[in-house]
Amino acid sequence: MGKTFINGIGCVSAQDTVNGFPSEFIIDPSTNYLEIVKPDYKDYFSPIASRRMAKGVKNGIVASTVAMKEAGNESPDAIITGTGMGCIEDSDKFLKAIIDNKEEFLTPTSFIQSTHNTVASTIAINLGCKAYNFTYVNGAVSFESALYDAKLQLDADEAHSVLIGGVEEMTEYTKSLFKLAGFIKPDDSGPHNILEADTKATVFSEGATFFMLEDERKDSTYAEILDVEIVNKLTPEEAAEHAEAFIRRNNLTLHEIDAVVLGYNGDSEFDGYFKAVAKNFDFAPQMYYKHVSGEYNTASAFGLYVGANILKSQQIPSDLKANDESRPAYRNMLLYNQYRGLDHSFTLISV
Repeated sequence: MGKTFINGIGCVSAQDTVNGFPSEFIIDPSTNYLEIVKPDYKDYFSPIASRRMAKGVKNGIVASTVAMKEAGNESPDAIITGTGMGCIEDSDKFLKAIIDNKEEFLTPTSFIQSTHNTVASTIAINLGCKAYNFTYVNGAVSFESALYDAKLQLDADEAHSVLIGGVEEMTEYTKSLFKLAGFIKPDDSGPHNILEADTKATVFSEGATFFMLEDERKDSTYAEILDVEIVNKLTPEEAAEHAEAFIRRNNLTLHEIDAVVLGYNGDSEFDGYFKAVAKNFDFAPQMYYKHVSGEYNTASAFGLYVGANILKSQQIPSDLKANDESRPAYRNMLLYNQYRGLDHSFTLISV
């Protein structure tokens, strides 16, 4: 059985994460949507190329470039991405063109670029990489599906390095639909306190987070990924029991978990899942992150970004603390996420 190490990370998010892990985060409780901090795209591709790319593609290229550079590896044996909504910007453009032009005289560009695998394929084309290339579209566990695939390949010795990532983008039209559907909190409904929310829906955003996974430890190593598990449907009580069973399956006890990263998103209807899991770990430091990243289908990739950086630095930023517990050292960490009561993911990482 091989090992899986995170040797490089790149992240584009609602925080200034392109240049490294922030010691302080910008928190705006008044808004229901967090705008991403755009990187300087001209440092990664030409303005001409940039005009043809959707946000998700540009952010994915930036994040993947940073991850590969940090790991010192620009020739991965596989490229795997996860996305819930795909390139929704180009999808919107194509559907609007169908309506405006009454289904006539349509150009195929937006349709071609709207496919969910556009990010992974564009990265591969830029690298000249003809290796395994796959995109998972599996709701809120799209990223974990990519992570699971990558770990299987490394475990089976079918790859020595795998570039994985989670990418989402948002448009004004899709945002308006999400508000109508009750996924995003209403305008002017703040301030929003994620941990003490008493209203439904969430604060949304978008982003791209990439990891270079390799089967050997390096100076740049952040953490080792021990295990990943995905469950579609659980009750809060079952989620807590599953978390405990997941840890014991990896030959650890609950008290050997030094920190827990939970995906609280401020939706009072479903945050009970996180509270149920957290109750089993009231002795350990607990963290949350969606108040700084926003919610989106692959926000759990940002959660792994947070967890990996904390293990590497051995420090928890005060803005991310969900309780007052602390440890002299952080070795084993559990990450748990779910969205609207479905798509539960459990990830175990270690130094």
